[in-house]
Amino acid sequence: MWKILPFLLLFAAPVRADITHKLSSSVQLTVNAAATNVERLGNTYSVSGNNVTTQYTPEGGSATNSIGSLTVTSGVGSIPTLSAVQATAGESFSFTQSFTQGDALVTSAPATGSVSSFSNQTSTAAGTAGTLAGTIDSSSTITLTGGGAGTSATGQFVSEISIK
Repeated sequence: MWKILPFLLLFAAPVRADITHKLSSSVQLTVNAAATNVERLGNTYSVSGNNVTTQYTPEGGSATNSIGSLTVTSGVGSIPTLSAVQATAGESFSFTQSFTQGDALVTSAPATGSVSSFSNQTSTAAGTAGTLAGTIDSSSTITLTGGGAGTSATGQFVSEISIK
């Protein structure tokens, strides 16, 4: 048997595999731009009631049994003068009126860092590169140096091995 073993090894297929090894490095440097984000608050008006009669008197007009209307000028609303009277004396009644005044319309964008008449706004100044830097040497060593406000530096090294 030991005499046949070397003969069998001559005909055995060799083990074979494709091996791939990839290395990559990267550096990303970012300096943010100036940005302003605003959100305009709109007008809302609501009236509700039970067992009441409402009267609305428009400017220079006669009283009517209605709830009037929301008047909007340059984006800013103003509610009507409304009076509520108990419909049936001696019975329970309820009356609710609510109003949220919206922001005025603005026809130009606010300058970075300045405050406009909007209810919700965020303003961010532009970043300053300053000493922001990133390098990769021949041994894939990554060196990052932080910059000024509004900057970021990201370094990455990837080693990938695949066997097929």
